[in-house]
Amino acid sequence: MKFYRRRQFLHLVAGAAALPAVSRIARTQAAQAQRRPVVPAVGWLSAVAGRPPQSMIGFRKGLSELGYIEGQKIAIEFRGSVQYDRLPALAADLVSRQVTVIFASATANPALAAKAATSTIPIVFATAGDPVKLGLVASLNRPGGNMTGVTFFTSTLVVKRLELVRELVPQLPIIGFLTNPTNLLSETDTMDLQAAAANVGQQIVVLNAKTMDEMEVAFATAARLGVGALLVDGDGFFARNADQLAALALRYKIPASYPSRIFAAAGGLMSYGDDRLESARLAGVYVGRILKGEKPADLPVLQPTKFEFVINLKTANALGLTIPRRLLAFANEVID
Repeated sequence: MKFYRRRQFLHLVAGAAALPAVSRIARTQAAQAQRRPVVPAVGWLSAVAGRPPQSMIGFRKGLSELGYIEGQKIAIEFRGSVQYDRLPALAADLVSRQVTVIFASATANPALAAKAATSTIPIVFATAGDPVKLGLVASLNRPGGNMTGVTFFTSTLVVKRLELVRELVPQLPIIGFLTNPTNLLSETDTMDLQAAAANVGQQIVVLNAKTMDEMEVAFATAARLGVGALLVDGDGFFARNADQLAALALRYKIPASYPSRIFAAAGGLMSYGDDRLESARLAGVYVGRILKGEKPADLPVLQPTKFEFVINLKTANALGLTIPRRLLAFANEVID
């Protein structure tokens, strides 16, 4: 019993002796934590789910031009969903994490969800559509409020895409337009296309799809109606399923035109749209400028000046199409 008490006493003495050392370590760690700089966080809200989109490359490049390197001077919190009704909750989550800036990309839905979630955190968007009509900014030159960014007017792009597909496959009785009705820009894009088609006497059939099952039905309907070519609307759900879209178009032997390069790279026939990496780079530069103290209200909304026309020759051959020389010469990239 005496031996046990003596051993217990020695343990107590040793523990007491160690307390100052432990206290010194704790104070040192606390001091180091205080000296360690706080890394600002950028919240990325996207209409693309899963892994960050390919435009992350351009966004990081833009940030790096202002001296912000992810993992060193900046952290990026990515939140994305192709189910647009989930975006408000994801935006609220970024706000609750007190991110320094929010970057909203891929369609207007993320930008509007971010706007509804906060009026104080700066927001930079990269989206299609007219940001003034959407209520994102007061004007392009002086946005006002807490939002600015990069916009690409789809009305101009859809007219050009219609022109290109009619040149590739002339004298088409019917052209289909595949769109996601839950996308806030779907109605505007449809109206813009129908107006452009009416000017050249082209019949348009609108095909809606927001799930893979509906996409299958849309292609079957297109084939049944004798659709000679298909224009695919810009949409996060379509981008996420670019491989399946290209496979369906090939299976039904329908030439299809897409809004960005990722579709042509996935096997789509051709694409025409803004250079998404460049648009993301411009957005990254704006985020960097805001982190350095500039205000969104003073940064004019930018419009891209670089556009990409990509043709997939392998897919053209599989569809039995001969690409006119003028289109080949006009293309920025030809995929063999």
